[in-house]
Amino acid sequence: MDLSVTLALGAALLAVTVFSGWMGARPPDLRRGPRMLPYRFIMLMAAACLIVVLVHLVNMMGVVTGPRRF
Repeated sequence: MDLSVTLALGAALLAVTVFSGWMGARPPDLRRGPRMLPYRFIMLMAAACLIVVLVHLVNMMGVVTGPRRF
């Protein structure tokens, strides 16, 4: 992936993480029934993918993050 795709994907994942965290932290509304989306799980998965994208971004800048091979 090139830099523009990586930055766009990182921004989208950050937006999903923040939105899911906000929705998952809201108190339940018993009049409307149970929540149909697992917002906390979506937040965790988006944050994990965001970490992978950030590591990829750092690797694109020239920092080696993998194991050293002698």
